[in-house]
Amino acid sequence: MTRYSAVAAIFAATTALVNPAAAETELTMYYPIAVGGKLTEVVDGIVDKFEAQNPDIKVNAIYSGNYDDTRIKALSALNSGEPAQLAVMFSIDAYDLIEQDLIVPFDGLIDGDEEQNWLNGFYPALMANGQIEGKTWGVPFQRSTIVAYYNKDLFRAAGLDPEKAPTSWDELVSMGKALSTDDTHGLMIPSTGYPYWMFQALAIQNGKEVMSNDGATTYFDDDAVVDTLEFWKSLSVDHGIMPEGTVEWGTLRQAFLEGKTAMMWHSTGNLTAVKNNATFDFGVAKLPGNERLGSPTGGGNFYVFKDASAEEQQAALELIKFMTSPEQAAEWSIATGYMGVSPAAYETEALKAYAAEFPPALVARDQLEHAVAEFSTFETARVRDGLNVAIQSALTGDKTAQVALGEAQATAERLLKDYK
Repeated sequence: MTRYSAVAAIFAATTALVNPAAAETELTMYYPIAVGGKLTEVVDGIVDKFEAQNPDIKVNAIYSGNYDDTRIKALSALNSGEPAQLAVMFSIDAYDLIEQDLIVPFDGLIDGDEEQNWLNGFYPALMANGQIEGKTWGVPFQRSTIVAYYNKDLFRAAGLDPEKAPTSWDELVSMGKALSTDDTHGLMIPSTGYPYWMFQALAIQNGKEVMSNDGATTYFDDDAVVDTLEFWKSLSVDHGIMPEGTVEWGTLRQAFLEGKTAMMWHSTGNLTAVKNNATFDFGVAKLPGNERLGSPTGGGNFYVFKDASAEEQQAALELIKFMTSPEQAAEWSIATGYMGVSPAAYETEALKAYAAEFPPALVARDQLEHAVAEFSTFETARVRDGLNVAIQSALTGDKTAQVALGEAQATAERLLKDYK
């Protein structure tokens, strides 16, 4: 029993004698799902197990849509005085949440070597977005990298090695051409939903970060970044391996399952759904590179809200520790495809056995070697929206990549000037 659990148990037992209604600490937790599927059932199952082990704590887990929806609903609840003690929100929301003084760092919540070891036990690449100015503001939960899914049956039909996905941009183009037919595109990269995320992956592969590590500077108009967007557009306009215009995030998985594309880039959070629904042999691979290999990390972190009482914050910490423990992280990874957030998760018998049976479960984790922090700045939502608009306007032909990214850079500089 942890330090807090012991204290809470004594408190619950004492107060229950006087007032049974006061025996529980009640938590409200908002959380998103960005890849579809029945993941709410998985979250509810983990919460049920936590409540069984911690009868002094009641958890109201509220599924609140995608990441943007969750941020809006959680912050609206706080602004209207409704109780909310913790949430899973974008790992990239950290700067904005700090600026609005809405969250507390985990460093002030933990106590003792055991909890410090827990905090130190996550993959460093997954902690990068949550560690700002020497403090840990977010703890990883449903975390991902972008991975390449490919249809091995279509590879065979095109005379390609089904065990070899593209490892370079040149191979991506040449193999994409071999895979393209009247009925099937060689490749689809989604450009709605989270276009900035896919674009950051391409830019990293082209050897350029799109932001600084202090949240105050962007590099959207850098020559290498402009070249990156031109390359993305060339996949459809010049090479003919992708559909022209935009590709929908929300329907891409189904398009892959229906054979409308031979390859897709998407979150590893789709892995279990693809595994359960594919009627063909498929593979999963790291993203290809140009100057280097690379993908940004992605997904959601746990945050604890400042307005929660000290007792509620400690109860929230207990819940977060439970949901990120090796056993629960392993269960979550197997059920979803999201990464186990710590090396210890991959040492559990459950995840070791699953990975031995289904090696694609390790691809996203192995790609952490080449991963960088997901795009995040101060004024994140507005800066990100400007980049998303630029990407889509270039892909649809409304503007050139140089003009579109120049406008996004000018907007970002205006929004960020007070943070430098």
